[in-house]
Amino acid sequence: MKAPDSTPLHSSSRIYVFRLRPHEDLKLSLQKFALENNIKVAVMVTCVGSLEQFHLRFANQPEGTSGNGHFEIVSLVGTLSASAVHLHISISDETGATTGGHLLEKNMVHTTAEIAIAELTNLEFERSLDPASGYPELMVRHL
Repeated sequence: MKAPDSTPLHSSSRIYVFRLRPHEDLKLSLQKFALENNIKVAVMVTCVGSLEQFHLRFANQPEGTSGNGHFEIVSLVGTLSASAVHLHISISDETGATTGGHLLEKNMVHTTAEIAIAELTNLEFERSLDPASGYPELMVRHL
């Protein structure tokens, strides 16, 4: 098992590209995709599109914040697997004001979400309590 701050591991990958349609929940759709495709380890390559509703958790906040309107997805980054999704999103409103945070459920697609995910085919993710942070943190190992 490799610690988060240890030597990086490398992997082969398989890229999936797909589109989510209006009114689909971004997080739930990504979780479903990972589960249906038995993805053990993946990283978000890119996501462009828009939301009609957002629901994010800001840093060090116990609850999420939500809003309705029209928002561009500026970025979506993170890790996902059939068992866990850890994604952060940045969105901008009609004035270009940008906000971001931890992706929660109820981020609803407005017109589209064009997604590319890289499955890392010979790695495995696990989350273990890190005494330094006090949170379950990412551990990566070769299969």
